Amino acid sequence: MASEVMKVALTKELSNSEVDLVTAGSGKTLTVLSISICETAGAAETFDLYVRDDAGANDYEIYSDQALGANETFEHTGRIVLEASDVLSGITATSADIDVVITYLDQTL
Repeated sequence: MASEVMKVALTKELSNSEVDLVTAGSGKTLTVLSISICETAGAAETFDLYVRDDAGANDYEIYSDQALGANETFEHTGRIVLEASDVLSGITATSADIDVVITYLDQTL
């Protein structure tokens, strides 16, 4: 039976080690509706946001070296579709304190 559920993914600290933000499980399609990225330590940063495909061999950049000012929030409102085993990931250029809030539709077909 198919289902659709609205969900939220919260990440407290996006930093200079790759962080998996949302993963589409087996038999799932996730539609990311919005992403809020907030710098919380008072220091300007840059970040990458990308999708790793199910084979794990390729990264598909959504944002590369995107500027984020001190104490500022960046919002992405375009839709991103993740299919089974795709992973939405992020990383910053240096050590950082960045919070990420993602709203998405979790669909089971």
